[in-house]
Formats: sequence, structure tokens, C-alpha cells
Amino acid sequence: MPKRVVFTPDALDQPFGQQILARVEAHGLEIERLKSNRLTGLRGSDTRETYRNAKSTLAVVCAPPSALRLQPTPPSADWQMNLAEGCPAHCQYCYLAGSLSGPPVVKVFANLPELLMNTAAYEQPGRITSFEVSCYTDVLALEHLTGSLAECVRYFGQRAVARLRFVSKFNQVGPLLGLPHAGHTRARISLNAEPVVRQLEGGTASVEARLQALRRLALPVAEGGGGYPVGVVLAPIMPVPGWEQHYRQLLDRVAAALDFPCDLTLECITHRFTPGSKQVLLDWYPATVLDLDEATRAVKRNKFGGTKYVYPPADMHTLKQFFQQEWQQRFPQAPLLYWT
Repeated sequence: MPKRVVFTPDALDQPFGQQILARVEAHGLEIERLKSNRLTGLRGSDTRETYRNAKSTLAVVCAPPSALRLQPTPPSADWQMNLAEGCPAHCQYCYLAGSLSGPPVVKVFANLPELLMNTAAYEQPGRITSFEVSCYTDVLALEHLTGSLAECVRYFGQRAVARLRFVSKFNQVGPLLGLPHAGHTRARISLNAEPVVRQLEGGTASVEARLQALRRLALPVAEGGGGYPVGVVLAPIMPVPGWEQHYRQLLDRVAAALDFPCDLTLECITHRFTPGSKQVLLDWYPATVLDLDEATRAVKRNKFGGTKYVYPPADMHTLKQFFQQEWQQRFPQAPLLYWT
């Protein structure tokens, strides 16, 4: 629950913005109606105070026109379509650090129907086109306040060649059960070894709660579940002390939760960071135990000249081989979509 909720005038002009307003009011939260579309009052006396102010603020705004120009987002999906920017969780390796400008405020988009209709222009007849809505936020963490994810599920359930993808570290999946998704939404849960979750994933659901959410999403509708195609996202994979044992235990728990036939996939993302994200994360979490030592990493450059620090090739090979074998043993019918 945010401590501060603000609505811009443009957001209040949107019918969907009014729906969000009603949801927020139903939770008894006080609302500030801004006089302009500019967000203010987020900066604190230092970086930590600014972080706290922003992370506890929910801003309901309209996505800018640039949001209608979708960007490719391989290997996760064909296109990135954002329902919001900024995440209420406190993961100390946060992928958004350094990639979103300004204080890390949670911005929810009130012009969602416009964003959804825009996706039709990116569909390609005769082939499935996928849209990822979890690039810049955890959509399930906000769903009780916005209803945006359910809106997307219903919309994509009616599209013939379009598919929706989301991933979450939260477990409040009740509102998604019973929606007419037509199998067009793949609901993925982000999981990690217990030490990583306990030490680095603040404000998120426990591993067990996420596993039960995954089970509820995957169970057939006739058995009280959602009947969704589901997925496990292991991210960020880290070779912490005893990592083989920790990850084997995690995969055993996944197998116990999904002890019935279901449409399941796996995505594996190893930990990486940039020089910019490292500095932001250390400003946000000065006491973190996250390993950000460049000396133990390999340098990876993108086509734009940017630098990332990833695990050395030998370590990556060891990790990839381990997860491929362990996953295949437990889920021979569930493909590993990508390793990165």
C-alpha cells in the first residue's frame, strides 16, 4: 500500500483513470489531485530519502506519446508494452536501477485502453506476436489498486494472434482466476534460491507463497485454478555459497507445486550489472551483500557501446549445464525458452 497517491489532471480525464480512482478510494487511501501533470515533492535531503519518498508514492499519470512506439524486447517477447513504470518491491539487484530516469516513483498509466488498442498495429497476420508487460514494473504488485493486468488479460483473450506475458514476485493471483484469457496469457512467477530471496528481495512474497500462486494459476478451472499457461523465471541466478543444493531444493519445490500436467516453460537469467546501475544500487542499498565486484566478472558490450558485467564464460557454462540437466530431469516436457 502506498503512503502517498497522486493523480494528474490528464489521468483523471481518462475513464480508466476514474476506475483506478475508485479502486484506490475503496482501499481508504488519501488522494492528491495535482494541479498540473508534473510530479513534485519526491526529492528528499539525500538519495536515501528520495528513494523512500518515491518508492512509497503511487502516481497515476498518462503514458506519453512515445509509449505508443513499442520497442522489441528479446528474448522475453516480441514487443514491450508497459502498464506502469517503477516497482514497489525492494530488490537489491533491481534491473530498473539506472534505466529509468529520476526518482523511482511508481507511475501507473491511466490511458491503458489506448495502449492496448495500439498493440494491434504490431500484430503480424499468420504468426503469433507476444507482448511483455513486466519490463518496468511488477504488474501483480499493483493489480489490487489498478485492475490493469485483468484488463490486459481480457483484451488479449479476444486477440487471435497476439499473446500476453507477465512475470511477478507477488502472489495475489485471486483476481486473475476466472478471467476469459483463452490461453493467450502466459503467467510467469519469478523464483530464486532461498538465501537470495531472504537477503536481496525485500517487500516481495515468500518463495512458498509464489509457488502456491503458480499452482493456482496453472490448475485447471474445473479444480478452482486459472487454467493459464504458466512459466518459471529463474532470475537473477547467482552462484551463492551452496548454490547447487539451494537451486535443487527450489526445483524440487516447483515440481511438488506443479504435480499435474500443465503448459509450463522456463526462462533463466543470470545476474549482471552495469557501471551505472552499480552506483545507483549502492546509493539505494549501501549495506547490501550483493556481489558487485567487477574483478570477478567478464565484460559484455552491446551494439551501442554499453558495458555489462556478467559471469565469466566458464562459470556461465557450468551454471547453464546444471540448470538444463536439473530442469530436464523434473520437467522433460517443459522447454527452456532462453538462457542469458
